Amino acid sequence: MNIQGFQKLTLLDFPGRTACTVFTGGCNLRCPFCHNVALVLAPDEEPFAEEEIFSYLEKRRGVLDGVAVTGGEPLLQPDIAAFLRRVKEMGFLTKVDTNGFFPEALEAILKDGLADYVAMDIKNSKQKYAATCGRQSVDLGKVEKSILLLKNAGIDAEFRTTVVGGFHTKEDIEDICRWLSGAQRYYLQAFKDSGILKEGSGYTLPEEEMLAMRDIARRYIPIVDIRGI
Repeated sequence: MNIQGFQKLTLLDFPGRTACTVFTGGCNLRCPFCHNVALVLAPDEEPFAEEEIFSYLEKRRGVLDGVAVTGGEPLLQPDIAAFLRRVKEMGFLTKVDTNGFFPEALEAILKDGLADYVAMDIKNSKQKYAATCGRQSVDLGKVEKSILLLKNAGIDAEFRTTVVGGFHTKEDIEDICRWLSGAQRYYLQAFKDSGILKEGSGYTLPEEEMLAMRDIARRYIPIVDIRGI
């Protein structure tokens, strides 16, 4: 895989688990507020060899619970399934982050039992999806297929939205939650300006506004919380 980063310990990326995080390079989207721009625009080089990852995991058997694979967009990687299978064979749990635009790859991973937890980003309400992704148009049919797959996957899964001032309103959050009807978990993530964003590409909303959005979301989805405030 095109592995652009490796964090040896995280208590945040894999809910309820101690894990390491593998960051893959490349993404099909260009969200204006992306905080992983270096990963999105990553070159083809592979600064972290897979064997380096597996060597570390061998030493951490019985210490780490799992491996979180994020990006960029991990499901762009043609060998993501082989990587996850090897991690599973070593006895670790796996978590995959995705933007939902690769339902075929997601379905294959779920069918083969290669993901124990999946987190899917919901960028915005349908009407604002393309602009929030930094694209003129997007295929929402792919996103909707991924949503349905995760609703019926029988594994731990979450949907999440990074809430950005200038992009998201309370009305958008309500539209998203209606769209996600039947989902069990939804998280609002507070946007944090990394200092590398262009002017006008977003700002952090006040805590009280985030709390109001959370209260709206709780009308539709059983488990709703905020991260980052």
